[in-house]
Amino acid sequence: MNIEDYREYCLSLGEDIEEKLPFQKFKNGEGVLVFYVMGHMFSFFDCNDFSVISLKCQPERIEDLKAQYECIGNPYNESPKHWIGINPLTAPDDLLKELTRNSFEIVKIKYASKREQKQTRLDSAEREHIQPKVKYTKTKKI
Repeated sequence: MNIEDYREYCLSLGEDIEEKLPFQKFKNGEGVLVFYVMGHMFSFFDCNDFSVISLKCQPERIEDLKAQYECIGNPYNESPKHWIGINPLTAPDDLLKELTRNSFEIVKIKYASKREQKQTRLDSAEREHIQPKVKYTKTKKI
């Protein structure tokens, strides 16, 4: 898959997708394009060297994927415990799309549930809100 097709695919995954070049201040990161869902990365690659796309992955799947596919290896600059690297130039398009969607879903589900938990705590605090105590002051008798 070429870089433009991959970019279009990432953007098609949902309305809440953002793309940014967040590492432009760094010498080796100026061309790194990152795709975000809910403000968190799910895919990134160097636009100047489209040979590795880094994707989130379930830790229990990583070793099997690496053993099964030559196009899958270590990610670029991320923990190999939770990320994989895939060569988009040699990977079958359906595999690349499946792993990209998987990465998107991992991040979206994780942060959607955190957002829901936070909202639940806020709602609960609102329901249990006790009126602030009124501060009384003594008045002098005249």
